Amino acid sequence: MRYLLHLITRYPFSSLLIALIWYLCFFTPPETKLEDVKNIDKWTHTAMYLFTCLVIWAEYLHKHTHVGWNRVILLAWAAPVIMSGVIEILQAHCTGGRRSGEWLDFAANTIGATIALAIGILWARCHAKE
Repeated sequence: MRYLLHLITRYPFSSLLIALIWYLCFFTPPETKLEDVKNIDKWTHTAMYLFTCLVIWAEYLHKHTHVGWNRVILLAWAAPVIMSGVIEILQAHCTGGRRSGEWLDFAANTIGATIALAIGILWARCHAKE
């Protein structure tokens, strides 16, 4: 628990975005005209995880002079992907039919996190040369 509090205080923007993802994944969204856009839900999932993971990278690189590759990949890629899977399972089984967990949502989340991983690795390598 102490480590979790440490992460929240050390990475406040990332923590806020993660909390926002949890909220957005369990509230009942209003109906909008955007629902007519093909795959808007998947694009939204990809963008949400891309942006969140890039913020994790940014906060990590801002706070560290040396990149601990195993740690940053765990925090900025693996943890969000695992969180995404947990959310999709919970949506499928714990929302009383208000939300549905979908494998394609999980795939879109993973794609967003993976794009952020590629950008983050390039960013870290450029950051190290400064």
